[in-house]
Amino acid sequence: MQNEKLRNVAIIAHVDHGKTTLVDEMLKQGGVYRENQEVVDRVMDSGDLERERGITILAKNTAIRYGDTKINIVDTPGHADFGGEVERILKMVNGVILLVDAAEGPMPQTRFVLSRALELGHRVIVVVNKIDRPDQRVYEVVDEVLELLMDLDATPEQLDSPMLFCSGRNGTASTSPEVAGADLRPLFDTILEYIPAPEADVDAPFQMLVSSIDYNEFVGRMAIGRIERGTLKQNQEIAVCNYHSPDAAPRKAKAVSLYEFEGLAKKPVPMSTAGNIICLSGIGDVTIGDTICAPDCVEPLPFVKISAPTMEMTFSINDSPYAGRDGKYVTSRQLRERLFRETLRDVSLRVTELEGAMDAFNVAGRGEMSLSILIETMRREGYEFQVSPPRVLYQEIDGQKCEPIERLVVDVPSDAVGSVIEKIGSRKGDLVEMTPVGSRMKLEFLVPARGLFGYRNEFLTDTKGEGIMASVFESYAPYKGDLSRRSTGSLVSFETGESVTYGLFNAQERGALFIGAGVPVYEGMVVGVSPKQEDISVNVCKKKQLTNMRASGSDEALRLVPPRQLSLEQCLEFLADDELLEVTPHALRIRKTILNHEQRMKAQHRKG
Repeated sequence: MQNEKLRNVAIIAHVDHGKTTLVDEMLKQGGVYRENQEVVDRVMDSGDLERERGITILAKNTAIRYGDTKINIVDTPGHADFGGEVERILKMVNGVILLVDAAEGPMPQTRFVLSRALELGHRVIVVVNKIDRPDQRVYEVVDEVLELLMDLDATPEQLDSPMLFCSGRNGTASTSPEVAGADLRPLFDTILEYIPAPEADVDAPFQMLVSSIDYNEFVGRMAIGRIERGTLKQNQEIAVCNYHSPDAAPRKAKAVSLYEFEGLAKKPVPMSTAGNIICLSGIGDVTIGDTICAPDCVEPLPFVKISAPTMEMTFSINDSPYAGRDGKYVTSRQLRERLFRETLRDVSLRVTELEGAMDAFNVAGRGEMSLSILIETMRREGYEFQVSPPRVLYQEIDGQKCEPIERLVVDVPSDAVGSVIEKIGSRKGDLVEMTPVGSRMKLEFLVPARGLFGYRNEFLTDTKGEGIMASVFESYAPYKGDLSRRSTGSLVSFETGESVTYGLFNAQERGALFIGAGVPVYEGMVVGVSPKQEDISVNVCKKKQLTNMRASGSDEALRLVPPRQLSLEQCLEFLADDELLEVTPHALRIRKTILNHEQRMKAQHRKG
């Protein structure tokens, strides 16, 4: 039996192809807002960081009504670092809307999310978005999507997927690229016709797979998933089990409160039936992949294991001379508590305590992006701590040391192709494919993940800011040999104090500075970058001696070059192996692990 009044659909795409903007318009045209209601853009990106960066970090659920049918929509992240979110969400839905940019065409993450959807046998509606772009190439993109479907061994039915042409920003859809649509009706109609209604065996014993977790300060963890069969009532007794640990006894629990998604809100309901996507509280230690079922019929559902993290960083308490000045949470207990709390919300994160170190924790995640978002979130909450440079996680496969390899796709102006190939070659990358796209070139490489650390800045310089790069985890492959991490040295402060124009003026001849005048510095803090390979000690606190008498006009006005302001990502990319990043709510300071110059030289000598 199918619940014809219901459709569950996920929107999948590469980053920046317009998923969240399209959902905005679907909500507006699905009657979620009152006529006079003030509407924010990208309403699904509710987090501050999501709004600032224009990216989706966590998958979000919403629902609209079209006629008398309820359509549950899941907006998924496009970034490769949050790929784990997408894999899980696909278990909740019966079909997907694949969004492809009309100018960029399919990108690495498009391939990744589409392959996952095809493996699960989902029906796909292909939407070519942003057809109002001046550089759109709709017909070529349609061919590229069909090639991608053939590449991924799509079934004849999946190859025959309906194609729509949309402008998410204008809220229009049409079945032909020649004709501009008036609204999103063609998209809604296609969802109702093409995406199957969920199977709904209401009389069978209750069963539901947890595909996502929400966290609320008041009720704790909330399980989100689609009811596979049966009915769930509020305060009903339930059992929790997991497919990957068959020997463990099922845990007893109670469905304290039930919610269904309605527009942007969660609506409390007394009961819910098969096919619906619900949110459920009352199970304290529930995790993604658990199956919740009726106590008299415990049957765990199979589930894709969450991919293991590929890189890690060490988080430790701040021990610099300026520790504790502007942070609210500075102790190792508070840091430990916060990191372990994050693992409740983000299942692709692993936190382990460092052996022999009471105040340091290894945090492993999917990529630099996911870890930098964790750092920025903690910083805004008032935490003060230090992080090490990112490291990749190696694996031993058949007695051989293997490292993670990324599939990197870059889209660059033709005149920048040479320098990009040369730089990636020096980082042990192999060129796999090269296709011209208009006046630009699309290059595909297989690069060790560690080869991409610190490359983004160089890439933007080489392509004069016009290049687009995106990577997705490919596989583990045998270790490719040593790589030089950075070809420049650091300018290191020689003493503690406040930076002075006179000292900075002398230091700027040695390299580019990160700080201006009047900034508190300490011995061992990195204040700039030197073009040479070795570090240079500079005294930025040096004042001009005012003892000898001279004419008032003989002093030249000292002109300082404006300092380079580094963002959090740029700081992480810049870090050398013997450096740490000190993170406080109001400052980011790069420092040497050993602050004292003499001790640092001795340590280097011993290492050498």
